[in-house]
Amino acid sequence: MRTSIATVCLSGGLVQKMYAAAEAGFSAIEIFEPDLIAAPQSPEEIRALADRLGLTLDLYQPFRDAEGVDESAFADILRRAEAKFQLMRRLGIDLMLVCSNVGTATVDDDEVSAGQLRRLGELAAAYDIRLAYEALAWGRFVDDYRRSWRIVELADHAAVGICLDSFHILSRGHDPKQIEEIPAEKIFFLQLADAPALNMDVLSWSRHHRLFPGEGSFDLPAFLAHVIHAGYDGPLSLEVFNDTFRQTDPVRTARQAQRSLRWLADRTADLLGAEAGRDQRPLPRLPQVAAPEAFDFVEIKAPDTSGVEVLLEQLGFDFGGRHRSKQVRLWTWGAARVVCNDVPSASPEPRIAAVGFDVADSDPAAERAARLMAPPVHRRTYAGEQAMRAFTSPDGTEVFLSHAEDWIDEFDGGVSSTDEPAAERHGAHIDHVNLVQPWHSFDEAVLFYTSVLSLTPQPTQEVAGPSGLVRSQVMSSPAGGVRLPLNLLPTGQQGRAQHVALACHDIIGVVASARERGLRPLEVPGNYYDDLEARFGLAEDLVATLRDLDLLYDRDADGEYLHCYTETVGQVFFELVERREHYDGYGAGNAPVRLVSQAGR
Repeated sequence: MRTSIATVCLSGGLVQKMYAAAEAGFSAIEIFEPDLIAAPQSPEEIRALADRLGLTLDLYQPFRDAEGVDESAFADILRRAEAKFQLMRRLGIDLMLVCSNVGTATVDDDEVSAGQLRRLGELAAAYDIRLAYEALAWGRFVDDYRRSWRIVELADHAAVGICLDSFHILSRGHDPKQIEEIPAEKIFFLQLADAPALNMDVLSWSRHHRLFPGEGSFDLPAFLAHVIHAGYDGPLSLEVFNDTFRQTDPVRTARQAQRSLRWLADRTADLLGAEAGRDQRPLPRLPQVAAPEAFDFVEIKAPDTSGVEVLLEQLGFDFGGRHRSKQVRLWTWGAARVVCNDVPSASPEPRIAAVGFDVADSDPAAERAARLMAPPVHRRTYAGEQAMRAFTSPDGTEVFLSHAEDWIDEFDGGVSSTDEPAAERHGAHIDHVNLVQPWHSFDEAVLFYTSVLSLTPQPTQEVAGPSGLVRSQVMSSPAGGVRLPLNLLPTGQQGRAQHVALACHDIIGVVASARERGLRPLEVPGNYYDDLEARFGLAEDLVATLRDLDLLYDRDADGEYLHCYTETVGQVFFELVERREHYDGYGAGNAPVRLVSQAGR
């Protein structure tokens, strides 16, 4: 599979972008004209560098406002085009993107546009160049790929074909199925981009909020399947305008982009494989792995994690032992396991450093992660110890593919508590792990967990906090055994406290026992309980119990949710939760209360 990326997707100068694309494994690039204009290198130097890097220069873009004008205006278009054709010969590029007219179109007539494209094609052919005509979603007259194809048909010139761009088609809600009616030899180029579901003008949406495949709301596997059915066999190319990508490391962004195409090809292959009896272009597959269905452990790291261990003991965790060769201690509560790792060189405050996911077979999962360019984690392992497969997520959290039965015997000296009723620890497990994302890696994290761990992104929510809206998106396994809320704090907000939510069957009993051991849950204001009684009509004795224990409450059509929070130690706090019946949320309405209380501490 040949992969390509438009230089507009990456930050930096043109040469820097080319190196990043090559390092990430791209076969080709589209040169965005402003990048070339700003480059100090000559076209010949850019061409030579591409050769050395193993990149082909597949597309020069964009050529704007090329058709739908009167004859006097078209004479200047021919002049501009010939200058670009001469430049492209110097670069060694034989394909130019021609956008439907946005700014100067005055003639709304397909015959006129076709005739002008034909004449442009004749001029291009003299330079051995072809033209890929694209319907921009905000084109003055031509904003639908089906109309741009009719115009190309009318132009009837070998050097004139069509460019299909997923954003321009899907953002307007156009049905991509008719792509299959376009002859393969006339689909000159394909550009791919995802995008979040936003209610805004399509130009601003396109210029600032495009995403790589798998990060937004478009059904790109279905879109690409239509293109493959049409017989297209050219490169899969990304054209993503995004303000964040223009500010971040181009090498990291290029790897993110390549990951998105490998994920997209695999997902599209799933669709094509389900359609028996159709000739189609083979797409590369990734090792097939099921999403993990449980957390194995959470690791908290700092030079001194004793404050966290005090909190764990108050919550009812048992000391599970000390690792035989590392400064690591294990704490357990039912099926919940927390590892505390004292590392002198770590961040001074305790933080969630790693999350282990329980997988039946780590080998294919690790191979899939490697194919998706997940950076590997290397930890020293001694004889007789389990070598666990691990890689680093975009925010730096390490992800382990593990199974407790393989490593838990490496901890010695554990004790079991006898003062906690067995019912309170029965069914205890890690319900979810909430990870706060840096501003520049939220969308990358969504793609990472979607592609690498096969988790499913849930709809994005926004929660009001004391410093602005907090964006949240949950990544989950099909049965809900793994829930990974990703949070993005408001711009400029300091602190990245993250938390582990622990599920139990009797939260009232668990919190009452934990209070006796010294736990002081996050204080909830009295106004909350007055409002709670009014909203839900709860019994007075239940409200009184909730108030006494600083428990929060939520209810929907499927069940109830009771939860509370601990104090924050460094960058970590814990949440105790009880899900009743089929409640599947996270008490989002209570989040502002928690955020304000934490901000006041």
